[in-house]
Amino acid sequence: MPDADVNGIRLYYEEHGQGGPIVCIHGGGSSALMWAGAVERLAELGRVITYDRRGCGRSARPEPYATSVAQQADDAAALIALLEAAPAVVIGRSYGGAVAVDLALRYPDRVLALVLLEGDALGLSPVALEWTRGILDRLREVAARDGVDSVYEALVEEVFGPGAWESFPEEIRAVLAQNGPALLAELGYVDEPLPDAAAFRTIDKPALLIAASESPPAQQEMTEAMAAVLPAARLVRIGGGHLIDPAGSDVVTFIRDLLEDR
Repeated sequence: MPDADVNGIRLYYEEHGQGGPIVCIHGGGSSALMWAGAVERLAELGRVITYDRRGCGRSARPEPYATSVAQQADDAAALIALLEAAPAVVIGRSYGGAVAVDLALRYPDRVLALVLLEGDALGLSPVALEWTRGILDRLREVAARDGVDSVYEALVEEVFGPGAWESFPEEIRAVLAQNGPALLAELGYVDEPLPDAAAFRTIDKPALLIAASESPPAQQEMTEAMAAVLPAARLVRIGGGHLIDPAGSDVVTFIRDLLEDR
């Protein structure tokens, strides 16, 4: 699979299918591997582009590593431009949702629509902001005590519940463990300027927001807050936890309808 050089960094990416572009932005310290189970179904709808964000997985890992949501959105915008994939349906999971929102705010020409799978919106929820600060503090303690390779396991156990880490395939656990520095760097966005309700109201793109009933309350609260301020948003509540299927029936229907109307 190819690499792309954008903004001075090497990004690993994959393309599947043909038609209208669908760009997938993975969550905090994660990898495009997390989309593997959905790619085949999404590729029936259009041209699916997945990639490992800078510092993650098979993309370049700067050391020491620092990043921001804006830098990640700049990378996404540059990759979309390089691959001539604008405007794209952008699917963002968790922290990747914050990146997708920033992309829509600053590069609206690159975005056809948003699909936010419990995307982060810390500027809309003081509860979620403090919850995330607490997670970052605890993960820093884990890194100091057990090593940085242990932080992702600690995050998974907190967000998904005890025993969840062992349910992940071994290949994915290995990649996520190596992404510890990226996860810590990305969670530092609690101290970045965060878009508020007024900023969200300027995003006029169609948006599908998915919230899961068994996710941490802070995750659900952010999704509900976005639904209240995004002008063209539709909120869907489903069962299960935070690891929402990117090719679930609601997502597939939303994307199919959008791309068929183009």
